[in-house]
Amino acid sequence: MVKSSSSVPRLVVAAPSSGSGKTTVATGLMAAFAARGLAVSPHKVGPDYIDPGYHALATGRVGRNLDAYLCGPELIGPLFAHGARGCDLAVVEGVMGLYDGAAGEGELASTAQVAKLLRAPVVLVVDASSQSRSVAALVHGFVSWDPQVRVGGVILNKVGSDRHEELLREALDSVGVPVFGVLRRVAQVGTPSRHLGLVPVAERRADAVDAVGAMAEQVSVGCDLDALMALARGAGALSCAAWDAAEVLASSPPTPLPSPRLSASLEQGGPPSSPGAAAPGPPLSPLNRPRSRTPDGLVVAVAGGEAFTFSYAEHAELLRAAGAEVVPFDPLRDEQLPSDTRGLVIGGGFPEVYAAELSANEPLRKAVAALAESGAPVAAECAGLLYLCRELDGQPMCGVLDATARMSERLTLGYRDAVAVSESVLAEPGTRIRGHEFHRTVVEPGAGAAPAWGVRAPRKRVEGFVQQGVHASYLHTHWAAAPGAARRFVERCRTS
Repeated sequence: MVKSSSSVPRLVVAAPSSGSGKTTVATGLMAAFAARGLAVSPHKVGPDYIDPGYHALATGRVGRNLDAYLCGPELIGPLFAHGARGCDLAVVEGVMGLYDGAAGEGELASTAQVAKLLRAPVVLVVDASSQSRSVAALVHGFVSWDPQVRVGGVILNKVGSDRHEELLREALDSVGVPVFGVLRRVAQVGTPSRHLGLVPVAERRADAVDAVGAMAEQVSVGCDLDALMALARGAGALSCAAWDAAEVLASSPPTPLPSPRLSASLEQGGPPSSPGAAAPGPPLSPLNRPRSRTPDGLVVAVAGGEAFTFSYAEHAELLRAAGAEVVPFDPLRDEQLPSDTRGLVIGGGFPEVYAAELSANEPLRKAVAALAESGAPVAAECAGLLYLCRELDGQPMCGVLDATARMSERLTLGYRDAVAVSESVLAEPGTRIRGHEFHRTVVEPGAGAAPAWGVRAPRKRVEGFVQQGVHASYLHTHWAAAPGAARRFVERCRTS
């Protein structure tokens, strides 16, 4: 790839901690600037799948993630340039607090690291509801902690009154930090949440459209958009090549393919242990493109709809670059897989919320089971793993795996460093991968499958299932960091 310089104006929206209002401000800014006729590129730091759905509604463009743990710091610039190509402005929503990243890894995967990699100014969203003059000490600490992070100013959130605003502005004047906006407490926009965060856009599209409109109105009234645009134009130029799926696949070395029907023997030391207890909607999804036949008619079906909303845009782009025709389907409504399906990808989401509806669609469950039994490649992550089990919370699922799944009170959350321990349609043994777990379910395995991954921390264990052409795991992975997985999967589709 040839290096190019990206000078797209850009802002990173960060906060001292979670719950400060980053999503409201970032989404509102995206929508407000888009309403001015600008092409706005939306981005999210970290592995979050839900916020990008709201970003997509705000901008009309696919929301993309920038995760330095899953993809490596070296891909942040190229992935950003890929998403922001041709845009007038990019807005990047941070994750957690500005300096919070992967546990025990220093600044890795933090918003601060991404801001530095993008040479982008930071706007700090501060929840001012319970402070006045102390806001200056708080903001001064964030501004001075890392001199390489350029905090351009703040947006004050949950401000109670004119007098409260006056006190806050006076305090910040004393430390020389500009105030780009003030959002009043009475005007907060509510977005419903449940056990894993905000409710995805695909589950509440009409209400979500209204919520995004309200965010845009609130930000337009309360913030100085011209000053923020001027700050964004002051971002440093990036000298890197935009990520391109076809170029990446062409330059990555091929890996040996597994046999068409993988052995179900447990050569890696027995059945997998329990992994532990606990995207943009269709009009904006990268999956929802006009269907055009590939020369050999190789169709990879990708689950979508309300139950399976977690997907990185780059996955579909890599599958297409590898020669597949990517066709979405909805397991809640479609009774058959897309015609000519040769492979199946089932990502994350909330099947536990829709267990009864998924179970009631018996024709599709049988079609999925038949495809897996034929030896065709099936890649399932988290929610997809649950869907392939015999049952979920007592509701019959596809029965591809001899395992049962149930909801749990315990949240399992965190980055994972893993190595492939079984040959599969995604990886050969010894392949290193970084993933992310985020669920409140438990899978209780039976027999008949080898484990997919050996996870190194927070405790050593094996995880997931490899059975014939099936690779199912709790780990969410980003294929931009392992493009060979997409090519290996599509090649297996051709030979199965």
